[in-house]
Amino acid sequence: MVANVIDEPSEEIVAAAKQARAQKRGPFAGIILFLKQVIAELKKVVTPTRKELINFTLVVLVFVLIMMGLVYGVDMLFAALVNWVFGAP
Repeated sequence: MVANVIDEPSEEIVAAAKQARAQKRGPFAGIILFLKQVIAELKKVVTPTRKELINFTLVVLVFVLIMMGLVYGVDMLFAALVNWVFGAP
C-alpha cells in the first residue's frame, strides 16, 4: 500500500528559500524559486501500482453510482411531493 510519509520540505529547499529571501531579488527570481520548489515537490510524488489504481478507480465508480442513486431518489421524492401539493398538470 502507500507508505506513511510526513510531507516536510527538505532542508536544502528551506535553506535556499531563506537565502533567496535574504538577498535582493530581481523580478524573475521569485518565479525561478517557485519553479524549483514545484520540481522538488513533484519528485516526491509516488505513482500508484496497477492494483492500487484499479482499486481506487473501482472505489470512485461505486461512490459515483451510490451518489447518482441518492440524487435520483431525492429528485423523485421532491417531484412526487410537488405533484401532490400542486396537483398534476
